[in-house]
Parts: sequence; C-alpha cells; structure tokens
Amino acid sequence: MTQPRHCLSDAKWALIEPHIPPRKGRPGGDARLFLDALLWIGTTGSPWRDLPVFFGNWNHVYQRFAYWCDKGHFEAIFNALKKPDMEEIMIDSTSCKAHQASSGAEKKTVPSRLASLVAA
Repeated sequence: MTQPRHCLSDAKWALIEPHIPPRKGRPGGDARLFLDALLWIGTTGSPWRDLPVFFGNWNHVYQRFAYWCDKGHFEAIFNALKKPDMEEIMIDSTSCKAHQASSGAEKKTVPSRLASLVAA
C-alpha cells in the first residue's frame, strides 16, 4: 500500500515522535493524525473549515495548532530535528560572485564613435 501524499512516512514519524510534547489534562488524541492534518492544510492551502472529517473536527485541530504555536512546541521540534547543511555554513568569496561594478569599478561603456556606427 502506498503512503498518502499529505501524510508523514513511518521514517519521518520515527524522527518526530520522541519530540512530541505530552498532552496534560485530557487525552491528547493521535499526534500523528494531528500533524498529518497540518500537512494537509499546508500542502493544499485550504481554509481550516475545509479540513476533511477524517482528520477530526477542524476547530479542534485549529485550537491545538494555535496552542502549540503559543507554547513554542513547533520551534522546539524544528530545533531538535534541524541538521545544518555544510554547504550553507561554508560560504566564502569563491561561492559569492559579484559584478565588478558592485565594488565601485567603473562600468565599461561602448565608445561614442562605435555607438554612432551601431546606431546608423
């Protein structure tokens, strides 16, 4: 069976699951289904009210999303999972090319005599 387009794969869920915050008070529901609902919203760009019933009540999903945003849970997950790419870290002058004019050099222009020949 293939993985649905908007859902987390088992490998990605295995990385995220240890960083999911415990839900205090009432039962938390399925955190994976909650994240799949967020992926569906983000991928489709649909309004919250158009969330398929399969993911649960749209308002409950939205309220949990807002709570996680307020508490910084997403930032904690992203910070725990981020892996710096050495290519992005090691930027130097060999990978950043700029035009000579950007450092104050004069622009080379077509001499006026040649410009008159080209215009004719």
